[in-house]
Amino acid sequence: MLETPREVNPELDQLCINVVRVLSMDAVQKANCGHPGAPMGLAPLGYLLFTRHLRHNPANPGWLDRDRFVLSPGHASMLLYSLLHLTGYDLPLEELADFRQWGSRTPGHPEAGHTPGVETTTGPLGQGIANSVGMAMAERWLAKRYNRPGHDIVGHHTWAICSDGDLMEGISHETAAFAGHQKLGRLIWLFDDNRITIEGSTDLACSTNQADRFRSYGWHVQTVDDGTDLEALNGAMEAAKKEHGRPSFISVSTRIAEGSPNKVGHHSTHGAALGEDEVAATKENLGYPSTEPFHIPDEALEVWRRAIASGARQEGEWAERWAAYEGAHPDLAAELEGAMAGRLPVGWDDEIPNLDGEADATRSSSGKVLQGLAAGVPGLIGGSADLGPSNKTDIVGADPLLPESPDGRVIHFGVREHAMAAIMNGMALHGGVRPFGGTFLIFSDYMRPSIRLAAMMGLPVIYVFTHDSIGLGEDGPTHQPVEHLMSLRAIPNLMDLRPADPAETVEAWRAAMARTDGPSFLSLTRQKVPALVRTGDAAECLAKGAYILAEATGGTPDLVLIASGSEVQLAVEARDALESDGVPTRVVSMASWHLFCAQSQAYRDEVLTSTAVRVAVEAGSTHGWARWVGDNGGAVGIDHFGASAPSPTLYAEFDITAEKVAGTARSLLEKNRHESLA
Repeated sequence: MLETPREVNPELDQLCINVVRVLSMDAVQKANCGHPGAPMGLAPLGYLLFTRHLRHNPANPGWLDRDRFVLSPGHASMLLYSLLHLTGYDLPLEELADFRQWGSRTPGHPEAGHTPGVETTTGPLGQGIANSVGMAMAERWLAKRYNRPGHDIVGHHTWAICSDGDLMEGISHETAAFAGHQKLGRLIWLFDDNRITIEGSTDLACSTNQADRFRSYGWHVQTVDDGTDLEALNGAMEAAKKEHGRPSFISVSTRIAEGSPNKVGHHSTHGAALGEDEVAATKENLGYPSTEPFHIPDEALEVWRRAIASGARQEGEWAERWAAYEGAHPDLAAELEGAMAGRLPVGWDDEIPNLDGEADATRSSSGKVLQGLAAGVPGLIGGSADLGPSNKTDIVGADPLLPESPDGRVIHFGVREHAMAAIMNGMALHGGVRPFGGTFLIFSDYMRPSIRLAAMMGLPVIYVFTHDSIGLGEDGPTHQPVEHLMSLRAIPNLMDLRPADPAETVEAWRAAMARTDGPSFLSLTRQKVPALVRTGDAAECLAKGAYILAEATGGTPDLVLIASGSEVQLAVEARDALESDGVPTRVVSMASWHLFCAQSQAYRDEVLTSTAVRVAVEAGSTHGWARWVGDNGGAVGIDHFGASAPSPTLYAEFDITAEKVAGTARSLLEKNRHESLA
């Protein structure tokens, strides 16, 4: 028999399930857009999960030790909104009726931070399940670090629903293989095997045996042949919760638009309203007690709302354990509480080395800074996509994070950039840890969907991108990023940090660590760069994004040279030549467009001065520099792919030199003088 906290009542169970189908149909029909099919097919699974298996408290969606739930096929959002409303989250029925409308808390795809109970933003397929791996990683790491004998205060599951489309996306392979290798026993994926995509049957594009696929990854695999069989579903979920040595994959055979008499199993229900006639026919077919839109029978709502008392009881029991833990281990409790709140520990940057006056590759400087940060921030964990020695992202003396050392701090993601970025998102969403990940800047292309979502969700993850220009040399154009800086700068809420020397690298890391409302990336050199001479404090300078590194003779420049990273030294050399010719020239180091844009207009005008001709120099695409140099300025860069040769040769051959910068500046200055006289 099906184990329940109440007497078995199949008719009432069915009514509770049908409420989800009706709410989903009605909301999509009212909006005249959306995806009713998947919520209707998944209604039984959702009912069991939210009323009998998921540890959650609708009154406190942020409870530390709650289970995490991810709806990876975000197009099925009405399933999640229905479940949240019915179990008593702060999501009134009026919000469901306002589905997909301006200002509603029920957008077309779930958005973290926008709707109570939504753990992550989903929609781009594959992202949600990848996030769930990061959540499970964070849970296990925190449990190992903070739990003590007799005091288990971290110990929850991460559940994710995935679709055929999720499992077709390449990121699903990267993350599932990684999760299997990590033996994440508290991770459970529920596969909605309805065999339908937008274009029709999955037979058109896929013949993968998903169960065998996940067995090969080392997962615990179960199959439920009928997604309406509550007893089979319940048994599979119970077995998955008891499997702590491997992640669990439950393949559930469902029918899209279950309950619709004329459209069940048809691909048209994936992304379109059923139509008023079919909605009415479906309610009749289900024997639903009312044809009125958004009707919820009282007896069904009473069952659903038992989740409120259940959640309060579960959190209350945990709160008693927390109080005992806090009394026995006050320092650990305070540390965990601060980490979950996203606060940096007192003295977090005390061990960062002083690199003023050093000449070094900024990737090497970054590695030195990381060691100091790791000493001051226990929850700083991360690694690289198999490039640790090149990215300098290993924490010296720390264990690798593996099943046998789950509190290790160095994550070996393997050659899986996309998985790395999405897993970092999941770790940040879970809370309690501060993730970072490294690769070559060129491979940020593989990470871009996850970076964009991190920026959208405001997650404080840190990307360490090294080998950031043609300066990497002999590896050639396949590895030389040309358009990448500008491409990343175009992502809203992503903070760019391209330090010019070791001292700026220290401050770039400080800026990234201090940020709590979005992701940051460090763009770092392979080649050695000199220590720059600056009159101001490096910390104060970089924190403003751009600053005057070298002033013009007399303090009033005719020319302003703007540069970032390794090209700042070229600007300094060009300034020396121009000043020798009697041209008052200022050099501005612009490490971060994001930070510079955050300054006042008065400060930006002071640094760039509108009376001077401006020239930018960066070993990448010149596209976008017009924002800072204006109509009368120019840029020296590279608007084509690179070549295989030593770094000095490439800079010379592609004419990214101090002589080129000075020559461009002279030409523009002369041109502007002639135009002003005309």
